[in-house]
Amino acid sequence: MLTEELKKELAAAAMEARKNAYVPYSHFSVGAAVLTESGEIYSGCNIENASYPAGICAERTAIFYAVSRGHRRLRAVAVTGGQLGQEADDFCAPCGICLQVMSEFCSIDCPLIIVKDEEHMQCLTLGDFLPHIFDGLDDRKGE
Repeated sequence: MLTEELKKELAAAAMEARKNAYVPYSHFSVGAAVLTESGEIYSGCNIENASYPAGICAERTAIFYAVSRGHRRLRAVAVTGGQLGQEADDFCAPCGICLQVMSEFCSIDCPLIIVKDEEHMQCLTLGDFLPHIFDGLDDRKGE
């Protein structure tokens, strides 16, 4: 269970990370923060490239940063996004690829905090976004 204080700390880390987004093409900046099982917070932003597939989403940046530091299980993820240089005016949900990456390192009940601002957050779970999760242990393959 995440406390309100911890949710706000994750939201603040995601909002701060969003400021570092490199988005010269879409002008849509995203920030994310992940909480590891040991209580550490890692953040990341989206980074675009002229060769569009070479870019990376904020969620994967934060997750890969945590994993590269030896963490394998995440307790929570926070995401925020909006037009570059403006406050977020709506909620920004993770894309399908990021949800799939989350499924590798998060439990189905992992909280996903979708942040508009300090006062407006939605707390859902990975299972809310990905109810029929595919993982390496999926025994439905070939059906």
